[in-house]
Amino acid sequence: MKVFNLACAQDHRFEGWFASEAEYERQHAQALVECPLCGSHDIRKLLSAPRLNLSPRQSDTAAPSASAREGRSPGPGLSELQALWIQMARHIVANTEDVGERFAEEARRMHYDETEHRGIRGVASAEETAALADEGIEVMAFPLPDLAKGPVQ
Repeated sequence: MKVFNLACAQDHRFEGWFASEAEYERQHAQALVECPLCGSHDIRKLLSAPRLNLSPRQSDTAAPSASAREGRSPGPGLSELQALWIQMARHIVANTEDVGERFAEEARRMHYDETEHRGIRGVASAEETAALADEGIEVMAFPLPDLAKGPVQ
Protein backbone atom coordinates (compact mmCIF):
# COMPACT_ATOMS: atom_id res chain seq x y z
CA MET A 1 0.00 0.00 0.00
CA LYS A 2 1.32 3.43 -0.97
CA VAL A 3 0.20 6.54 0.87
CA PHE A 4 0.83 9.80 -0.94
CA ASN A 5 0.48 13.34 0.32
CA LEU A 6 -1.55 15.13 -2.35
CA ALA A 7 -2.76 18.66 -3.02
CA CYS A 8 -5.15 20.23 -5.49
CA ALA A 9 -4.75 23.51 -7.38
CA GLN A 10 -6.40 25.30 -4.40
CA ASP A 11 -3.67 23.81 -2.16
CA HIS A 12 -6.13 21.66 -0.21
CA ARG A 13 -3.92 18.91 1.20
CA PHE A 14 -4.99 15.31 1.73
CA GLU A 15 -3.75 11.72 1.70
CA GLY A 16 -4.34 9.22 -1.05
CA TRP A 17 -3.97 5.45 -0.52
CA PHE A 18 -3.13 3.36 -3.56
CA ALA A 19 -2.09 -0.23 -4.22
CA SER A 20 1.08 1.03 -5.94
CA GLU A 21 2.58 4.10 -7.54
CA ALA A 22 1.52 2.73 -10.91
CA GLU A 23 -2.07 2.53 -9.64
CA TYR A 24 -1.89 6.16 -8.51
CA GLU A 25 -0.57 7.17 -11.94
CA ARG A 26 -3.35 5.21 -13.69
CA GLN A 27 -6.09 6.78 -11.57
CA HIS A 28 -4.56 10.25 -11.89
CA ALA A 29 -4.35 9.93 -15.71
CA GLN A 30 -8.05 8.97 -15.82
CA ALA A 31 -9.02 11.91 -13.55
CA LEU A 32 -10.23 9.52 -10.84
CA VAL A 33 -8.25 11.24 -8.07
CA GLU A 34 -10.35 14.07 -6.65
CA CYS A 35 -9.87 16.66 -3.92
CA PRO A 36 -12.23 15.83 -1.03
CA LEU A 37 -12.77 19.54 -0.33
CA CYS A 38 -13.42 21.13 -3.71
CA GLY A 39 -13.77 18.19 -6.10
CA SER A 40 -10.88 19.32 -8.30
CA HIS A 41 -9.11 16.73 -10.43
CA ASP A 42 -6.03 19.00 -10.79
CA ILE A 43 -3.99 17.00 -8.26
CA ARG A 44 -0.26 16.88 -7.59
CA LYS A 45 1.88 14.70 -5.34
CA LEU A 46 3.74 16.45 -2.54
CA LEU A 47 7.04 15.45 -1.06
CA SER A 48 6.64 13.06 1.82
CA ALA A 49 8.86 11.15 4.17
CA PRO A 50 8.61 7.39 4.29
CA ARG A 51 6.72 5.85 7.20
CA LEU A 52 9.18 4.37 9.65
CA ASN A 53 8.08 1.89 12.29
CA LEU A 54 10.02 2.92 15.38
CA SER A 55 9.91 1.12 18.68
CA PRO A 56 7.99 2.93 21.44
CA ARG A 57 11.26 3.72 23.22
CA GLN A 58 12.66 5.54 20.16
CA SER A 59 9.46 7.47 19.47
CA ASP A 60 9.22 8.54 23.14
CA THR A 61 12.55 10.34 22.86
CA ALA A 62 11.42 12.63 20.06
CA ALA A 63 11.92 16.32 20.80
CA PRO A 64 8.77 18.12 21.95
CA SER A 65 7.24 20.70 19.64
CA ALA A 66 7.86 24.39 20.25
CA SER A 67 4.31 24.89 21.53
CA ALA A 68 4.71 21.98 23.97
CA ARG A 69 8.04 23.35 25.23
CA GLU A 70 6.41 26.73 25.84
CA GLY A 71 3.47 25.17 27.68
CA ARG A 72 0.82 26.19 25.16
CA SER A 73 -1.50 23.88 23.31
CA PRO A 74 -1.21 23.97 19.54
CA GLY A 75 -4.27 25.12 17.60
CA PRO A 76 -5.79 22.94 14.93
CA GLY A 77 -3.64 22.54 11.86
CA LEU A 78 -4.77 22.70 8.25
CA SER A 79 -5.36 18.96 7.99
CA GLU A 80 -7.51 18.98 11.16
CA LEU A 81 -9.58 21.89 9.82
CA GLN A 82 -10.05 20.11 6.50
CA ALA A 83 -11.14 16.93 8.30
CA LEU A 84 -13.66 18.94 10.35
CA TRP A 85 -14.96 20.59 7.17
CA ILE A 86 -15.49 17.19 5.52
CA GLN A 87 -17.19 15.88 8.68
CA MET A 88 -19.53 18.88 8.68
CA ALA A 89 -20.25 18.47 4.95
CA ARG A 90 -21.19 14.82 5.44
CA HIS A 91 -23.38 15.72 8.42
CA ILE A 92 -25.23 18.28 6.30
CA VAL A 93 -25.74 15.74 3.50
CA ALA A 94 -27.01 13.09 5.93
CA ASN A 95 -29.43 15.44 7.69
CA THR A 96 -30.91 17.59 4.91
CA GLU A 97 -32.98 17.11 1.78
CA ASP A 98 -31.40 18.12 -1.55
CA VAL A 99 -33.95 20.32 -3.34
CA GLY A 100 -31.49 21.36 -6.05
CA GLU A 101 -32.42 24.40 -8.13
CA ARG A 102 -35.69 24.79 -6.19
CA PHE A 103 -33.83 25.94 -3.06
CA ALA A 104 -35.12 29.53 -2.98
CA GLU A 105 -38.70 28.41 -3.72
CA GLU A 106 -38.63 25.73 -0.99
CA ALA A 107 -37.06 28.10 1.54
CA ARG A 108 -39.85 30.61 0.89
CA ARG A 109 -42.57 27.92 1.17
CA MET A 110 -41.19 26.88 4.57
CA HIS A 111 -40.78 30.48 5.75
CA TYR A 112 -44.41 31.28 4.89
CA ASP A 113 -45.64 27.98 6.44
CA GLU A 114 -46.83 26.58 3.09
CA THR A 115 -44.95 23.32 3.70
CA GLU A 116 -43.38 21.50 6.65
CA HIS A 117 -40.18 22.88 8.08
CA ARG A 118 -37.15 20.69 7.43
CA GLY A 119 -33.46 20.96 6.70
CA ILE A 120 -32.86 21.58 3.02
CA ARG A 121 -29.86 22.20 0.80
CA GLY A 122 -29.64 23.19 -2.83
CA VAL A 123 -28.45 25.78 -5.27
CA ALA A 124 -29.25 29.50 -5.26
CA SER A 125 -27.76 32.38 -7.19
CA ALA A 126 -26.33 35.42 -5.41
CA GLU A 127 -29.45 37.37 -6.41
CA GLU A 128 -31.77 34.68 -5.00
CA THR A 129 -29.76 34.56 -1.78
CA ALA A 130 -29.95 38.36 -1.42
CA ALA A 131 -33.71 38.30 -2.07
CA LEU A 132 -34.17 35.60 0.59
CA ALA A 133 -32.19 37.70 3.09
CA ASP A 134 -34.38 40.75 2.25
CA GLU A 135 -37.43 38.63 3.17
CA GLY A 136 -35.86 37.66 6.49
CA ILE A 137 -35.01 34.10 5.42
CA GLU A 138 -31.64 33.05 6.76
CA VAL A 139 -29.47 30.90 4.48
CA MET A 140 -25.87 29.79 4.71
CA ALA A 141 -23.57 29.08 1.80
CA PHE A 142 -21.60 25.87 2.26
CA PRO A 143 -19.91 24.33 -0.81
CA LEU A 144 -20.42 20.57 -1.08
CA PRO A 145 -18.15 18.78 -3.55
CA ASP A 146 -19.51 15.51 -4.93
CA LEU A 147 -16.96 13.55 -2.93
CA ALA A 148 -18.46 14.77 0.36
CA LYS A 149 -21.82 13.33 -0.73
CA GLY A 150 -20.47 9.80 -1.18
CA PRO A 151 -19.25 7.09 1.18
CA VAL A 152 -15.85 7.25 2.84
CA GLN A 153 -13.32 5.21 0.87
